[in-house]
Amino acid sequence: MNAWPEESLQQRLQAALPTLPKAQQQVVAVLLADPATLVNQTVESIAAQAGVSMPSVVRACRSLGYDSVREFMLALAQDLALSPHHLHRNVSLSDDGPDVARKIIQGAISSLASLQRRLDVAVLDQVAQRLVAASRVDAYSVGATSGFMAQELQARLFRLGIRAHAFTDPHQQLISASSLDKQGVAFAISHVGSMPFALEAARLARSRGATVIALTQPGTPLAKCADLCLEVSVPQDTTMRVGTEAYLAHLLVIEILMVRVAQTLGPETLENLKQFKRVLEQHGVDSSVYTGLY
Repeated sequence: MNAWPEESLQQRLQAALPTLPKAQQQVVAVLLADPATLVNQTVESIAAQAGVSMPSVVRACRSLGYDSVREFMLALAQDLALSPHHLHRNVSLSDDGPDVARKIIQGAISSLASLQRRLDVAVLDQVAQRLVAASRVDAYSVGATSGFMAQELQARLFRLGIRAHAFTDPHQQLISASSLDKQGVAFAISHVGSMPFALEAARLARSRGATVIALTQPGTPLAKCADLCLEVSVPQDTTMRVGTEAYLAHLLVIEILMVRVAQTLGPETLENLKQFKRVLEQHGVDSSVYTGLY
């Protein structure tokens, strides 16, 4: 096995990524996206997540200087245990500006590429169908990031003509949940997925017969409580509970979901969206009517 003591294994993976064949790049991208989870998984599981054959996983490890997948995984586990990175999982204090930008952007690209492979489109389409049929969609969230996501979801649904609200206050969430019926949807957003107030509201909504949809990590209490779960898995941030990559992933899932909802609603919705855009361009607070630029 080769050794590069001046670099961590994750840094080597980032550097090697562009030089590898496509199948091996897919393996490395999966490993970079969530090394802490994958370090204990089987070759078969890693191959499935990367969308490649098991020999491609073996070849990727050998390309990095390891004789076997087991030897590589042992090195990765040691790297995770000894990692000194507290700014970002791939960034150290000695990195210069270009390296910081490259590592953070590549890390985000790897996470989003992994999201594309893991996203269950069948579940996403079920969620889209349920939102279109809903008498009301109430979004629940806890914390600044999830609160923004809930507001974004509500605003998007409102533009599509779907009755929707967003609640961050735990008491209002409970009132909302208690008033939902079998045609209603409770859409709970929490990357951590274990916030007690949101969980209580989700369970109450489900007891009322409403459909509970979750946007969270797989395996969380919220995911287990939901009827339908949009699973988002990204590497854990080194400084924040919910990092930038989770933020980006949630936004992208909402974007994909809203496009599928609009497609389900049909051509009339597209005409409405065009009309909304024209109205805002002509009469919005940043339009020429107010700025006097034209």
